[in-house]
Amino acid sequence: MDTTQTLLDSSDVDSVAINRAVWTAVNARYADARAIDAWRQSEIRWGVWHTAEAQLCVLPPDLLDLDVIELGCGTAYFSAWLARRGARCIGVDPTPAQLATARRCQRELDLSFPLIEAPAEHVPLPDTSFDLVLSEYGASVWADPYRWIPEASRLLRPGGRVVFLRNSTLSILCAPDTGSVGRCLMRPQFGMHRLDWRADGEGIGFHLGHGDWIRLLRRNGFEILDLIEIQAPADAIRDPVYDFVPVAWAHTWPSEEVWVARLTDAGG
Repeated sequence: MDTTQTLLDSSDVDSVAINRAVWTAVNARYADARAIDAWRQSEIRWGVWHTAEAQLCVLPPDLLDLDVIELGCGTAYFSAWLARRGARCIGVDPTPAQLATARRCQRELDLSFPLIEAPAEHVPLPDTSFDLVLSEYGASVWADPYRWIPEASRLLRPGGRVVFLRNSTLSILCAPDTGSVGRCLMRPQFGMHRLDWRADGEGIGFHLGHGDWIRLLRRNGFEILDLIEIQAPADAIRDPVYDFVPVAWAHTWPSEEVWVARLTDAGG
């Protein structure tokens, strides 16, 4: 057993291993082929509807010389966007195949920043090292929030921010174990935490209700600054790779949400 696994409990090791296998397959199936185009993108856009940061305004307006860590960076295109704007980025992900793709993109586009193989539940970096912790469908979905939120608190300097995008709670409540989100509630909200999506070819996801998110963030020293529920634009086109939420559904109800929280001087 490696040193990372010794610092995780058995359920963490199980979910990290399962999700690593899933994302290794995803990388081979489509993520590697798409990565370089994502890296070349000039505008910062969030989530499956490519919502512009200029519309959301959830990142610091001046990224120059900020220390940023992306948890569950995948192929690290988001870190690349921030690095081009002068941020000092580190990408962290547990899947070697995705990090290999990120390193290939770094070489092709001559844009270098550190990439670390590790789960978001245990990041091998010092306390109070960062100004911004970021996750876009990375740790925010595929890592246990009761482990990665305390890590975000530990890694941030006082006054630093965590910004993360995830599936909306409503979309998860309307999601069957297999297939797309529908118009009926499919699962209880009380007790929602670890969801096994392997029957649908996915891994182990983690989702909480809004009240649980608020309590978790506050318990770890965060002041919640914003929660933005994203509506798909009128001209949205359903990506055949990301077919979890129908476009018509996402026009009517929020399929994604972005949380912004600031670490108080007291910390976690």
